[in-house]
Amino acid sequence: MMSTKAFTLVPAIEREQLLGDRDRGSLECVECCGRNLYVGTSDCFVYHFLLEEKTLPGGSATYTATRQLHRHLGFKKAVSELRAASALSRLLVLCDGCISLVHMLSLEPVPSGARIKGATAFALNENPVSGDPFCVEVCIISVKRRTIQVFLVYEDRVQIVREVSTPEQPLAVAVDGHFLCLALTTQYIILNYSTGAAQDLFPFCSEERRPIVKRIGRQEFLLAGPGGLGMFATVAGISQRAPVRWSENVIGAAVCFPYVVALDDEFITVHSMLDQQQKQTLPFKEGHILQDFEGRVIVATSKGVYILVPLPLEKQIQDLLASRRVEEALVLAKGARRNIPKEKFQDLSFPPLVSDSSWSERRRLCPLQVMYRRILLQAGFIQFAQLQFLEAKELFRSGQLDVRELISLYPLLLPTSSSFTRSHPPLHEFADLNQLTQGDQDKVAKCKRFLMSYLNEVRSTEVANGYKEDIDTALLKLYAEADHDSLLDLLVTENFCLLPDSAAWLEKHKKYFALGLLYHYNHQDAAAVQLWVSIVNGDVQDSTRSDLYEYIVDFLTYSTDPDLVWRHADWVLQRSQEVGVQVFTKRPLDEQQSGFNPDDIISCLKKYPQALVKYLEHLVTERRLQKEEYHTHLAVLYLDEVLQQRPCTPDKDAEVTETQAKLRRLLQESDLYRVHFLMDRTRGAGLPLESAILHGKLEQHEEALRILVHELADFPAAEDYCLWRSEGRDPPYRQRLFHLLLAVYLGPGPAAPARTVAAVDLLNRHAVEFDAAQVLQLLPGTWSVQLLRPFLMGAVRDSIHARRTMQVAVGLARSENLIYKYDKMKLKGSSVRLSDKKLCQMCQNPFLEPVFIRYPNGGLVHTHCAASRHTEPSSPSAGART
Repeated sequence: MMSTKAFTLVPAIEREQLLGDRDRGSLECVECCGRNLYVGTSDCFVYHFLLEEKTLPGGSATYTATRQLHRHLGFKKAVSELRAASALSRLLVLCDGCISLVHMLSLEPVPSGARIKGATAFALNENPVSGDPFCVEVCIISVKRRTIQVFLVYEDRVQIVREVSTPEQPLAVAVDGHFLCLALTTQYIILNYSTGAAQDLFPFCSEERRPIVKRIGRQEFLLAGPGGLGMFATVAGISQRAPVRWSENVIGAAVCFPYVVALDDEFITVHSMLDQQQKQTLPFKEGHILQDFEGRVIVATSKGVYILVPLPLEKQIQDLLASRRVEEALVLAKGARRNIPKEKFQDLSFPPLVSDSSWSERRRLCPLQVMYRRILLQAGFIQFAQLQFLEAKELFRSGQLDVRELISLYPLLLPTSSSFTRSHPPLHEFADLNQLTQGDQDKVAKCKRFLMSYLNEVRSTEVANGYKEDIDTALLKLYAEADHDSLLDLLVTENFCLLPDSAAWLEKHKKYFALGLLYHYNHQDAAAVQLWVSIVNGDVQDSTRSDLYEYIVDFLTYSTDPDLVWRHADWVLQRSQEVGVQVFTKRPLDEQQSGFNPDDIISCLKKYPQALVKYLEHLVTERRLQKEEYHTHLAVLYLDEVLQQRPCTPDKDAEVTETQAKLRRLLQESDLYRVHFLMDRTRGAGLPLESAILHGKLEQHEEALRILVHELADFPAAEDYCLWRSEGRDPPYRQRLFHLLLAVYLGPGPAAPARTVAAVDLLNRHAVEFDAAQVLQLLPGTWSVQLLRPFLMGAVRDSIHARRTMQVAVGLARSENLIYKYDKMKLKGSSVRLSDKKLCQMCQNPFLEPVFIRYPNGGLVHTHCAASRHTEPSSPSAGART
């Protein structure tokens, strides 16, 4: 374990100040209260000194002791112990088994001569239970075997309050409240002198080593345990801290948080209570006293007094960080933050962690917290320099790092407009990343990957508040330099990249597509599209997207800027008519209404026939615009293409092309095109099916059926024609079409046998569509009944069904008529009196002639009033004439 300089040993009282030229006498005990230092000697003298502390420019301290006076106590034995009771201005002196009370300044015994006799050792209760501010509680080890006595000591008198028996002879004692921690002959125990309850701690052999019992805090003690261990114990008999390992022959021990200081024959050792490691060793021979007084640790030999001056914790931590002992520094910082009361923590002189905060205000409010955060950040940069990125990230996060401090290590990443300046004094010693990595490109790459990850994590958190432009701009530069996939994700989502810096960087690294996205995000769509067009044209090289042309088309499709779309319409159409026309056909409908008139688009597309067909299809079939011009135009374009695709010698068995199928579907489904115009275009063009459809549109069904049957011999098409033209029409219309088709089948013409078979199939499949009586008159007498059996059965079934339906309808009508007759007879059963005093219930005028309408409710109205209004009068009685 590397050493830590936690204390410096400075002299307080030299032998010459204490004993002068006297050879006799030696120092036996020490007490310190504030600036007052008391020394007891072997020849029964008590010396009083005043300590003056001076802080040197380097931060260390020196002490000067000025002797005030000394007094002989009148005994022949050494002064064993000294304890100051500042509340009483009294000094308790143990000498020759007697505890005397003397004045702290004059060293004169109290006039009353009050003293405690029969004491071998004593301790003050620093957590008194009496509640009386004008006394102190003293616990003594009595000369009586196995006895502890508790006294109340006043300015001029003493009072015994308790005598407690112990299992063995006590050798050392410390007290806290009602609890005594005792070193007995063979063990340590905790004894509650109020209740008498005792708790054994652990064995102890008094013959092998000197006992140590020190109260180190409220209800907690430090003990010299077996095996060279410093053990901690609470009044409950448990240990809340891990033990520290010190020398087997420890003479004394003290606590100065976060350290335990131990004294043996040759050394002073310093041990951490946080990680239980030995941190410092100071040579110190002939020492026999080590005590702490209100945080001040004093050691003494028989000839002099020395003070262990602790270095400020922040100085210790900085030294650890400087030597790259990060873990130890963090343990010390966390322990200090957790255990040191804020009121005891000295005012700090650390600069702000971020450059734009109110340092004076933060320093006033939370110096400990600011120091702790700064230490975390310093440790984070040390871990970062050692490429321990996970540890560094956690430290940066805990210390609330101003992320620009990290970005500034990377040359050129911060925007040129950034006003950031590094913390002073600096959090690290590196000028930039090149110095940190010493030019090792592998390390540089790892550091950049870490920064990418870290910035991506913090950009959406509170850490980024106020610095979002700096963070996102730096992240963009890293992504571009590393050719990272996340570059595009950054630019297509909300970001705060600064345009001047980012654009120059993207252009430098030939990220032109990403540059276009940046322009678009900054509402410069024209610049974005022009740059993408340059990539597609090969003017600049960028292989980010192989489908960039399709991306541009899609971008223009959803653009709300008509000028931008029109400016690039010719370019997209020249590259691909089929894809380019999507800027018009896939545009959202609400945008098509503004700035994109269909007539203007059609005019633009005249140079691009394929695109024009696609756009007209969009208008007719998708938007369903009811405009004759569009329907006719599309049909003509279809027709022209069909004629271009047809061979020189027409073949009726040739496969139907996709365009021809579209033409037929349009001719069938649309009612808006100019039929006669198209009829003229198809005449003589060898398009019989299309001609039949057009004849059908003109209600020239016989001619249409003739073409289908005689020219094409397409009997299924003829039946489909009848179904198509009669769709949505009344039954007589459909019946007429099927009778016409049957007549064509049975009439003169080529392929008579095939037409006969078709006629039989037509009758048998569509029997319900025919008038059986008319059909039987048309059929040749040579046809057998068996041949027409399905038709005849269907006809008979339909006839029977029709007759029965008619009978039901007649029955219902007769029932309704009978009801009406009954109502009429009821009305005729009562007379109606009409006079010139009767008024019309509607117009309130009298009747001038005996002609009227009577409603079922009894109301009488004029015939002309009833004709004009169909509501019944609300009252059955005629109104009185007024």
